Amino acid sequence: MDDLVRAAMTKWPNVPDCYGWLALDARGDWYMRDEAAQAQGSKGSRLQHDKLIAFIGRNYAVDEQGQWYFQNGPQRVYVELEDTPWVWRLMPDGRVCAHTGEPVDITQAGCDERGRLYLVSTRGWGLVHTADMEAAAQRLDAGEWALQSWSSQALAKMGGFVRSPQALAEAKKKPV
Repeated sequence: MDDLVRAAMTKWPNVPDCYGWLALDARGDWYMRDEAAQAQGSKGSRLQHDKLIAFIGRNYAVDEQGQWYFQNGPQRVYVELEDTPWVWRLMPDGRVCAHTGEPVDITQAGCDERGRLYLVSTRGWGLVHTADMEAAAQRLDAGEWALQSWSSQALAKMGGFVRSPQALAEAKKKPV
């Protein structure tokens, strides 16, 4: 996390959390979702500013409930996940890197009923980017990863992550 962000959190400790405004899609792209996009159920506008994307990546974290967020200064901006909190890219040199650029070590591999390939790393669960499936298939064929069978419905629970922090927050507000 950036030092500037830590300082802002100390200076303004009681800024309310933000839900629904930031999303991560299955290709590792960030989307800004204003009120109109949220109301329409739209993905929103894809972020394209490299420095903003890097800032989000450096300040991307998970809370104790498995909700991923971007710490934007003193405000925690929870991320709506299309699939998993990480999207993995397979590099020509053999490394696997997160959509944020950090290299990771893979501990497990699994495929769901839709044919999507997921890898588990020391950083958590992620989906292999669609552009890297041929390279992933070669690594599977070479025996680098033992392929397991996973249910797409069970992935979030198995991985301990929440796909929609906004839906969880809204559910907590509803009277029983």
